[in-house]
Amino acid sequence: MKRVKTVIVGAGLSGIYAGYLLTKKGDDDFIILEARDRIGGRIETFNNSFDLGPTWFWPEMQPALSRLIDTLDLETFDQYDTGNMLFEIDPHIPPRRTNGYHSSPQSKRFIGGVSQLVSTLANQITPDKILLNSLANSIAIDDCQIIVSCESTNNQQHSLISAEQVLLALPPRLVIDTLKFSPALPQELSNQWHQTGTWMASHAKYVAIYDQPFWRESGLSGSAQSRIGPMVEIHDASMPEEKAALFGFIGLDAKTRKTLGKDQLTDLCRDQLVRLFGDDAKQIKADFLKDWSQEALTATPADLNPSHAHSPAPSFMVHQGDWKDRLLGIGSEWSNQFPGYLAGSIDAVEKSLIRSSTDQKRKAPDAG
Repeated sequence: MKRVKTVIVGAGLSGIYAGYLLTKKGDDDFIILEARDRIGGRIETFNNSFDLGPTWFWPEMQPALSRLIDTLDLETFDQYDTGNMLFEIDPHIPPRRTNGYHSSPQSKRFIGGVSQLVSTLANQITPDKILLNSLANSIAIDDCQIIVSCESTNNQQHSLISAEQVLLALPPRLVIDTLKFSPALPQELSNQWHQTGTWMASHAKYVAIYDQPFWRESGLSGSAQSRIGPMVEIHDASMPEEKAALFGFIGLDAKTRKTLGKDQLTDLCRDQLVRLFGDDAKQIKADFLKDWSQEALTATPADLNPSHAHSPAPSFMVHQGDWKDRLLGIGSEWSNQFPGYLAGSIDAVEKSLIRSSTDQKRKAPDAG
């Protein structure tokens, strides 16, 4: 049985950032378990540039994330929003062109996509600390130690890891649906975590890549809103001095998307871009549709109904019983300030690790 001080469940931004901070502190006695064959969780980048998950951050509102980006020396740029935007409200009426709007505060994106943030953090963690294809399925207390059971998604082999504490870098609802706790978590806390919606888990996103941002030549920003769909909101997704792109959030619910199927839905998205931006929109070099509701490692059945508001952050720790001071939630939904956002991961991890460090100091014997 492998023994470590800390097990981190999940290698999304929260899990990788926690590993990065522990490494910086000189505390490398940890392991990160990730069920997928990649790091990033809900962060995924298509064609090494275009985000299928979160896209933006706002430095003016999110100073901790902004400082981290500066520390890592990551390249960013302003979201392009120069020019007019399009509205379509009736299938029998051509889209209406109107004044665009500028994001305030300014939204920014990463050169190379948000995956650059995760990979840069991961590069500062010893590679063997991150175990991919490792699905944690149960966490138990046995003789004053925590035993994490995980299964390889490659060969179904089981392994056990002994730890002093566990950091849950997953959405709270996914924790309740995928992990068995022994002894059970307090019922009130379990209910609270299960009622916390996973941000964007019910959503789908479509990206189309072009050689040139042809819409800019006609004074369009690439932004559009639609009551017809399937995409209800579209933006310029181009990278500076690279291939151009448009992306959109699909407004159809998860059940309807599944009924249509990926191929038909992709065709409808292509048709919509032509309807909005003209025949030049037919010259797609590559495109991709990502439906997060079909990702079992992101969405639970309770997440399939669209959520238009962020759930209040639940308690990130167990206040009483056997799990007290042994289990901490560090996923983005545990952030009070930015639940569900990239900045929420940074906030939740820092909050939890500060609490964990304080608890350890309190428990330490008096050196005097």
